[in-house]
Amino acid sequence: MSETEWARSPAVLRAMRQAAELGQEVLGTTSPNPPVGCVILDRRERVVGTGATRPVGGEHAEVMALRAAGEAASGGTAVVTLEPCAHTGRTGACASALRRAGIARVVYAVADPNPMASGGAEMLRAEGVSVVGGILESEVSGGALRPWLHFTRTGLPHVTWKYAASLDGRSAASDGTSQWISSEESRTRAHRIRACSDAVLVGTGTVLADDPRLTVRDGDGSPLPEQPLRVVVGDREIPGSANVLDDSAPTVRLPGGDPDHALRPLAERGVVGVMLEGGPTLAGAFLRAGRIDLVEAFVAPTLLGSGSAALGDAGVASLSQAWRFHFERVTMCGQDVWISAVPFEG
Repeated sequence: MSETEWARSPAVLRAMRQAAELGQEVLGTTSPNPPVGCVILDRRERVVGTGATRPVGGEHAEVMALRAAGEAASGGTAVVTLEPCAHTGRTGACASALRRAGIARVVYAVADPNPMASGGAEMLRAEGVSVVGGILESEVSGGALRPWLHFTRTGLPHVTWKYAASLDGRSAASDGTSQWISSEESRTRAHRIRACSDAVLVGTGTVLADDPRLTVRDGDGSPLPEQPLRVVVGDREIPGSANVLDDSAPTVRLPGGDPDHALRPLAERGVVGVMLEGGPTLAGAFLRAGRIDLVEAFVAPTLLGSGSAALGDAGVASLSQAWRFHFERVTMCGQDVWISAVPFEG
């Protein structure tokens, strides 16, 4: 069996999916570093160590997994979601740590697109380690690493637009009421998505209409210790008593207009993933600018017939100009349908 064939064995594929889950568990806590997961297999392909990236300044996933594995790592395999880094920054190069631990094989899913950190695979091969990349690449790159990969490749934060609407696409009734269109299960899921984001972005219109707090809470309604940055976009004044200005989480104000005028300053702050929760006007502006990278929609089994649409002017005058998306997930969430969609390329 060749090394590439071995890297697609059931044991390695299980380990890679476990590593992807480990990365998902730390999503939203590692920026601007990637949320990487790593699993160490011993010589008999048994899991002997696992790890995920710590917050900035902490250890990378490979080092955490090696620490857990101890001497059992020698002669074993490191299965990691992202190519081990060759860069020494706040921490040492992961490729060097793997070699020092006596790892014989490295299997990774996604090549590192960061020119400052890439090259770990070549470094390991030069030192006699067997390295295979691209295992479950599509599956892994569409998971926890997706925002970081986008950020690294484009220089702008990855934007997830989350909305809840009725079957006929209304986010509020004609009298302005919108709580609660979606089910409790959908609201809980939305909070989990928010918790995985570095920032939550709304417009001044949403602040004035709904006075949201935009914090992340646990199942008991208590605020979590780590909160995403709250971002308010727009030129209208908001009252000093607005919930979004309280001390439960940091808040920044940015001028309205071009969405890039908001995204670029956030990128400079190391914000990798943004959750867009604004109203239809802001959502339309981001879509017109081509700055919506993922849609998380919760569609309730309700018909309103009138009221605010979930999406405002998106620059579409005819069907031929429609923004096309590809469904990644369509499933039930409580009584609602939860849809995840990404822009169609091609």
